[in-house]
Amino acid sequence: MEDVRLQEGLSACMNCGVCTGVCPAAEFYNYDPRQIVTIVQSRDDEAIERLLKSDTIWYCGECMSCRPRCPRGNTPGYVIQALRTLSQKLGFFVESEKGRQQLALKRTIGESILATGYCVHPKLVKPEMHPEQGPVWSWIYDHDTDLFPKFSPNYMKEGAGAVRRISDDSLQELKRIFEVSGGMEFFDNIERHSERKAREMGYESADQSYLNDVYTTNSGDHH
Repeated sequence: MEDVRLQEGLSACMNCGVCTGVCPAAEFYNYDPRQIVTIVQSRDDEAIERLLKSDTIWYCGECMSCRPRCPRGNTPGYVIQALRTLSQKLGFFVESEKGRQQLALKRTIGESILATGYCVHPKLVKPEMHPEQGPVWSWIYDHDTDLFPKFSPNYMKEGAGAVRRISDDSLQELKRIFEVSGGMEFFDNIERHSERKAREMGYESADQSYLNDVYTTNSGDHH
């Protein structure tokens, strides 16, 4: 209840269902923003805990279609963000198939920010992890030093332009921001709970094999 995103996103829901009516995720998944808001408003700890351990909160694409359409000015997408953060803090995210994929996000986007200064860097989008990119991306990945300089002359070099090399001082500053803001502690928490779950599931650790499995597993029940 103290999360600023909940305070900003939920004040006077009248359960009209407009958010669900405009939600793209609701069209494809068993996902109902209106129902989630109802559960949160109930303050039923057991129901909220089930929600935090479910796949449901990970279906939202955070497109914020709900925000401009709500007649009461609520933002269910913000509520989802608050629930996700709480699930991550409490370690409940590892209890669902889609929640366990938080480890992949931490080790790709999270660690990419610290290592390169970019959320997504071309050399970190590995073809074997992204078959949906197709054979063209495999060629681009293998020929990045020939291709990208045609668009950005300072590709992986210091200077101005897209995908330039971020200076060591800037990277150290980024790391310091993560340390001071609690980001590093948050990352460690993702690793710690993933390690626990990996052992529960029969893996020796949350190693690359566990990461690959949780990244690619799809039960087929997400509809």
